[in-house]
Parts: sequence; C-alpha cells; structure tokens
Amino acid sequence: MNVKKKPNSLRNRIGSLLPAPIKKSLIWLNHRPAKIHAWFFQAASKGKIPCPDKLFLKWMFKVFTGQKLNLKNPLTYQDKLNWLKLYYRVPLHTKLVDKYAVREWVADKIGEEYLVPLYGVYEQFEDIDFDKLPNQFVLKCTHDSGSVVICRDKQSFDMESAEKKIKKGLALKQFYLTREWPYKNVKPRIICEKLLVQPNSDDLPDYKFFCFGGTVKFIFIYAGRNSNNVPKQCNIYDREFNFYHIQFNRHPSIFEPPIKPINFEKMVELAEVLSAGIPFVRVDFYNVKSKIYFGEMTFFPAGARRIFQPFEYNLLLGSWITLPEKTP
Repeated sequence: MNVKKKPNSLRNRIGSLLPAPIKKSLIWLNHRPAKIHAWFFQAASKGKIPCPDKLFLKWMFKVFTGQKLNLKNPLTYQDKLNWLKLYYRVPLHTKLVDKYAVREWVADKIGEEYLVPLYGVYEQFEDIDFDKLPNQFVLKCTHDSGSVVICRDKQSFDMESAEKKIKKGLALKQFYLTREWPYKNVKPRIICEKLLVQPNSDDLPDYKFFCFGGTVKFIFIYAGRNSNNVPKQCNIYDREFNFYHIQFNRHPSIFEPPIKPINFEKMVELAEVLSAGIPFVRVDFYNVKSKIYFGEMTFFPAGARRIFQPFEYNLLLGSWITLPEKTP
C-alpha cells in the first residue's frame, strides 16, 4: 500500500536550504527570550538592576507560583503578606528580624532565660577566635535566611566550607530577593550560639507559630532541617494540636506525628506575647528537654511565594490577616 508523505512545512523547507552555521544561530536566538527573562529576574533579585518593588513582587509571584498576585483587592494569605511588604513598613520590624538585635527585645518581653546562649558577635569571619569557642557551636548571619553553619566537633570542622558559606551570606542583600522591607537596613554580622542538642538525636524539631494579630492559629513543626540523617518534613497543627493534612513549601508531613510537648501551651503563650499588635508574624521556638528557646521572628515565611494545598487554606489564612492602615 502506498502511503502519501505529508509535504514539508514552509519552515522545514526553508530550514533545509539554510547553511548549517546560520541555521544554528537562528535556533540559538529562538531560545534567548526565556534565558534573557531569567537573567533579568536574577539580576533584579540581587539588586544589580533597578526594579520597582511592586513590579518585582508581581513578577516573582508569577515565576514561583504561576499565579497572579492581587494587590488591589488582596484576599489570600500570599496577597496580604505581599501587600504588607509594600505598604506596612514599621522600623521596629527591622530590629525583630535582626538575629542579634532581637535578643534584647525578646529578653525584655519574655525574659533572658528563653535566649540561646551567645558566644560572640562578629563583623567578619576573620574576627572569630575559634580557639576560644567550645567544641560545638552554631554560626549564623544576622541579616538573612539560611546562612547557618553547625559545628558538632571542632576536630572535624570544615573551616574552609564554613568560611565560604558565611562570607557568601554576609555579601547577600536579603531585601532584594523577596522585597521584605524589614531586612533592608539590617547590618550584616555573624553570631555564634550554643548548639542545642536533642537527647538521642542529631535533629532538633523547630516549632513555628503562625500568629495573626497576636493570636496563634497554626503551628508548623519541622524535622530534618539540621540533620543529614532525617529527611526534611513538616507537620501542621492548630493551637489545640489537631493535625491538618496541608502541604506547604514542598516538605511532606512527618509519618509519625510528634508527641505534644508538655509545655506546648507555654510556647503558645510566649508566641502571643511576642506577636501582640502585629498583623502577622511567625514566631519560632526550640524545645530541648522541656526547656524553651527563642529561635527567630519571620514576617513573610518562604518569602510569601509558596501556595498551600488544598488551595482553600490560602483563603482561610488570608481571612485571619486584618490589613492595617498604610504607613507613610
């Protein structure tokens, strides 16, 4: 049986007539727009090229979620947090995201006993006298998210890797990544704190209290964030410690939910003291041998660029945020 061949398209016929170097150049040009778009986005997120905050937030949200950000009539949790980035800029919030400066404020509000013991604060990596530090410690940059170095044993401590990570963190302009205004004027420094150790485990669960107008509504419990042996996982609860089947930030739920800490209600109480009068903030604690330690305060978890699944929770959490008057 004879099978008729489909005629070549005009594009293919023209392509077959072009010399190979020209054809290759046209193919290269055809793929430039996406790469150019990505280059401009990366440059804007590092502050290398100017980009108005409002435009960048809409751009960022589309890149990360594929959805449109609604700032005119914000309804979802993400809409409202990004609105707060633009229109609610309170000088105190700069102090609250500074991992060193916030310590004084926390001590005044709830007491020094909730602070992780501090070994030192430094302007640059070369200022750290490692001989004076204990065998175990944690280094953190004060102005960003993620520049954390854990030393469990100074004998095997990778100094070169630590220096590279901390210096990269010090050079990072956190504000430009997600346009979180509180970070804009935080002075980059390094703090060294005691390494908190959970008995019989190299992991330390992280309790994150989502506070809406000073009231705890949701609690995220993370596992595996500081361990090479435990996968990164997250469980979500309400203030009565009821488990919710919600997916956020790409971390799966823990298959064996943790036991409710005996001082859970105390953590809720402390979170509400620290979050009083703030439209939304996440207050983090560690809980070691039933002793509570303050972790940090975060106004825009995951940069307000992640979506909850199922989607209705984005609207639910959004309904809990009462937007304030715009600041001057």
